[in-house]
Amino acid sequence: MTFRRAAEMTAQKDGSAPRARHVVAGILLAAAFLSPSAGLAERLTAVIPKQTIYPGEAIDASRLEVVDVTNPDLTDGYVRTLSEIDGKVSKRTLLPGRVILASALREQYAVERGSTVRLVFSNGGLTISAAGSPLQDAAIGDLIRARNIDTGVIVSGTVMADGTIHVVAK
Repeated sequence: MTFRRAAEMTAQKDGSAPRARHVVAGILLAAAFLSPSAGLAERLTAVIPKQTIYPGEAIDASRLEVVDVTNPDLTDGYVRTLSEIDGKVSKRTLLPGRVILASALREQYAVERGSTVRLVFSNGGLTISAAGSPLQDAAIGDLIRARNIDTGVIVSGTVMADGTIHVVAK
């Protein structure tokens, strides 16, 4: 639109009628700058829920949809593809039609507070294994505290993929 007005103003100063091809060229040029799907700009997408997702719920791809971003002022930090959200759990309530922030997601817990897990301590050739109970929920790779069920001693360790906790030496 701005380009069309500029073409009309120059035509009026000359006293002649505006040329149609200048007007069409101006409209096409304006469309290229304003339209994100014009090929000159990268097409941005966002993942939004189709229905309300509550905290603690695993996020399923059937409850999501990928849409084009129409707001150029949208700040970064939102989920753009379904692969970014695969296997995650919601930390907050996610409303339909709103973008999902990456900070509102977490990995699924590998161990849950109060459950029974195996505590493993390894030092050189020595390996000690005992039953334990985590004192908090944790994902794989998290450093947590757990209570040895037999002795009551609280130890710290790293959660492993198989659900065991590898105890660190003091």
